[in-house]
Amino acid sequence: MTKHFSKWASKQEIHKDDLSLALAEVQNGNFETSLGGHIYKKRIKFKGQGKSGSGRTIICYKKGNRAIFIHGFAKNQKSNLSKKELSIFKELSRILLNFSTKEMQIAITNGDIIEVKS
Repeated sequence: MTKHFSKWASKQEIHKDDLSLALAEVQNGNFETSLGGHIYKKRIKFKGQGKSGSGRTIICYKKGNRAIFIHGFAKNQKSNLSKKELSIFKELSRILLNFSTKEMQIAITNGDIIEVKS
């Protein structure tokens, strides 16, 4: 996950097990919508709530490559992404999914990317 997403998830008290479950669901084709450009919207529950009324995550995912949580928002704050946000997330996804193993390791070491282990 990105540092930005990690701060949001921590503030919402989203447990790492819930993030791992969400990733597994996306990998199995269980997500709310594909937004194109390897961007997926996935529901996630907040502490003490169910998925439907809680949050939405934006994940860049390419099968056989990697999956990265890049953004999150509460359903009651906004219903969807703007065209500008989607365009930015698609570009970010393109960049992150093309990182070499070494570049990804550097990003993790620098704290820009936080690894979610299942």
